[in-house]
Amino acid sequence: MAQAIAGVVSDRQQETTIMTVWPSIAATAYGRWWGRRFENKLGITLFGIPITVGRLVALASIPFVLPIYFHMLIPRLPFVFLGASNPGCRRYQLTNRRVVVEQAFGGGEQQSVSLDRFDSVEIDVLPGQGWYPAGDLIFRNGQIETFRLSGVPHPEAFKRTCLKAHSGFVGVQKARDMGVAV
Repeated sequence: MAQAIAGVVSDRQQETTIMTVWPSIAATAYGRWWGRRFENKLGITLFGIPITVGRLVALASIPFVLPIYFHMLIPRLPFVFLGASNPGCRRYQLTNRRVVVEQAFGGGEQQSVSLDRFDSVEIDVLPGQGWYPAGDLIFRNGQIETFRLSGVPHPEAFKRTCLKAHSGFVGVQKARDMGVAV
């Protein structure tokens, strides 16, 4: 066994993934536009089933929204394996060192922030994101916004995990600075 505790690796040894999240269609302006239409609650309840204008619009919009959804999953254009890299196909990874926005399927890193470069994380639910449910995660160092992840599905869970990873990373760094940890 390479690790004293299964799944726990020193940040000095290697970078390991803690959690991966794929952005929702709510990360795009087009997805948020549709989300605002889906949030319309005007309607009736028939046999205990709410029939709203928003739900009817969601049903009718499937042919328009599905291509955008699949566009966010295809790593290369015009073909899946051949062609130019698709910037719309990305994922968010939390590692034991940083939060990374990367091109999916080995396409490389787009941007990242180290776990010691923020001290708080806020959730900003833009108009149209509430229907999905999704939101933007804003990483702050004091009052300064250092990083933003758009359209994170179920952002509260990812926020809590990021804060726990941040706490552990900063705690170990402080212990190293004091000479307690190696």
